[in-house]
Amino acid sequence: MPRVKRGTKRRASRKKTLDLASGYFLTKSKLYRAAQEAVERGLKFAYSGRKQKKRDYRSLWIVRISAACKAAGISYSKFIHGLKAAGIGLDRKVLAEVAMQDEPGFRQLAEKAKAALAKA
Repeated sequence: MPRVKRGTKRRASRKKTLDLASGYFLTKSKLYRAAQEAVERGLKFAYSGRKQKKRDYRSLWIVRISAACKAAGISYSKFIHGLKAAGIGLDRKVLAEVAMQDEPGFRQLAEKAKAALAKA
């Protein structure tokens, strides 16, 4: 059986790794083995970072809604419970946007939540 030297495939693979490592410090962007380790590590952080981003945004939305709720005279948890009881199905992203951009609209939502809590 003939011997396989993998010339172009190996070169393409290494070039891809070194392209991903461009901009890394010192040998991590120049030497293949160091670059490969750095790229693998970076890709791990990127993967977990995509998950953390979702958590971070959700907590930011909750902080914004909570601040607007306090201004409207209701706690965050009672507000969310009241919205569910009133049958208003807005997610936290939209609620945070309303809280920031449309204060009178958010106050109306808060009043509807209070009214639904009073009924229940």
